[in-house]
Amino acid sequence: MPELPEVEVVRRGLERWVSGRIVADVQVLHPRAVRRHIAGGEDFGGRLKGHRVGLAQRRGKYLWLPLADTPSAVLAHLGMSGQLLVQPQDAADEKHLRIRVRFDDALGTELRFVDQRTFGGLSLHETSADGLPDVIAHIARDPLDPLFDDDAFHDALRRRRTTIKRALLDQSLISGVGNIYADEALWRTRLHYERPTSGFTRPRTAELLGHVRDVMNAALAVGGTSFDSLYVNVNGESGYFDRSLDAYGREGEPCRRCGTPMRRRPWMNRSSYFCPRCQRPPRAVS
Repeated sequence: MPELPEVEVVRRGLERWVSGRIVADVQVLHPRAVRRHIAGGEDFGGRLKGHRVGLAQRRGKYLWLPLADTPSAVLAHLGMSGQLLVQPQDAADEKHLRIRVRFDDALGTELRFVDQRTFGGLSLHETSADGLPDVIAHIARDPLDPLFDDDAFHDALRRRRTTIKRALLDQSLISGVGNIYADEALWRTRLHYERPTSGFTRPRTAELLGHVRDVMNAALAVGGTSFDSLYVNVNGESGYFDRSLDAYGREGEPCRRCGTPMRRRPWMNRSSYFCPRCQRPPRAVS
């Protein structure tokens, strides 16, 4: 699933090319693309028609399009391969096109949801007073949110008594951080992924949050991280941050800090990449 920088790149594209336009027609071409909208594809399309799309919003990895003058929003689940593309209306359909949204204007472009693996989709949800879709009300603010509370995050780390990478991936504690950016921030902070959070000091937490923000902002500056053609922005362009990664995906390559070969270890059905010299494991971990 894309992480915060990749989703923010898509959000900015939607804000530029889709927000403010009125929906004229919706075609659901694959039922799995609206499976989270229980009433089905016909109802989904019918409830969008005639509504103006508000400013694209994001919290962590979650992206949604409010419908102006209604307490509802279209939530986008990108999954592993979902793409929201703005394409000319006469452009050839993508092989894995799932949903098409056309607009009541003369701009000549439409919004397409393309998903090769059909893990993602679009769904319509009621929103809370602050505009958040009800199904993601439990998601914490992300570290780039001006209202993110660093002190509260530190206190939650100490109370949770878990390990630091598990905490970074816990979307109820801090949203938007996934496997890639967790490994990158931990490498920059010289922390092993199994370091217990109970021993974190406020300065250590502040240092870690600083690196989380730095690595995400650096990724945003170059359009996010793309390892294949499945992650693109709304114009179909890939990001380039994979060329700047210091930890993730670099097994056997020299650490950019000390030259020690980087290691990969299985971790919660994923992989963790780290430097065995710079990021020494805690003594309780073999």
